[in-house]
Amino acid sequence: MVKLIECPRDAMQGWKRPIPTAIKIDYLNQLLKVGFDTLDFGSFVSPKAIPQLADTAEVLAELDLLNTQTKLLAIVANVRGAISACKHPQIRYLGYPFSISETFQLRNTRKTIIQSVEVVREVQALCQTHGKELVIYISMGFGNPYNDPWSPVLAGNWVEKMTAIGIKIISLADTIGTADALAINQIFSELIPRFPEVEFGAHFHAAPKDRKEKLEAAWQGGCRRFDGAIMGFGGCPFAEDDLVGNIATESLIEYFTEKGVEMGLNPAAVNKAVFMAAQVFT
Repeated sequence: MVKLIECPRDAMQGWKRPIPTAIKIDYLNQLLKVGFDTLDFGSFVSPKAIPQLADTAEVLAELDLLNTQTKLLAIVANVRGAISACKHPQIRYLGYPFSISETFQLRNTRKTIIQSVEVVREVQALCQTHGKELVIYISMGFGNPYNDPWSPVLAGNWVEKMTAIGIKIISLADTIGTADALAINQIFSELIPRFPEVEFGAHFHAAPKDRKEKLEAAWQGGCRRFDGAIMGFGGCPFAEDDLVGNIATESLIEYFTEKGVEMGLNPAAVNKAVFMAAQVFT
């Protein structure tokens, strides 16, 4: 069994044309019918930074959560955002982007890596108080374009620091889509046995030609949690000017279907979600 995390938030956040709130609600409610393990549906961040997601609380209030097993995840970039997210009992997970590239951490959250460690501590405490779980995204987990220090050892050291804070879910992010299969396999193969208490995930950005190779490298390395976005939209607006989109959920489904891996998805609901995505992202 594999866990699929659908990330419409990632797809929406950099979309240049405003998406009406009602359309977001309809689309997310369809995604809740598919059978994904988790829906990364929105974020509690500054509306000036990400205006496309300024209506996250309004959208959340209209989601149909009575007939779904899918859990909700919201991204936060600081303690204030975490406090806001914790007010909503519907949300199971908070996600925090922790970059091991100093340059990107400053771009993404306006904090240094050391300052971000303190944010993680505070957000983790809030999650424990409010019955939620913190998911750490190791941004630039496979390298960076800024000539900041990076190595598999460095990535492992930061994972170790996160586990010391009590983090149990860590997703390694290929933020700019440049990771090669060898690095992906090496990191997962080393970290998963080293930290058996951690659920590791893969959040890949990739050109279509690279998707299968990256998925195979992570799968063979032991990863069983994968993020995707229908039609491959998305990418961090604070990374590079030329964004590489998320791995398309359709590619994930095709890959795991070929391998005979159970996903627990409703095919008819998937097809309708793909049809709706083409209308949302126009």
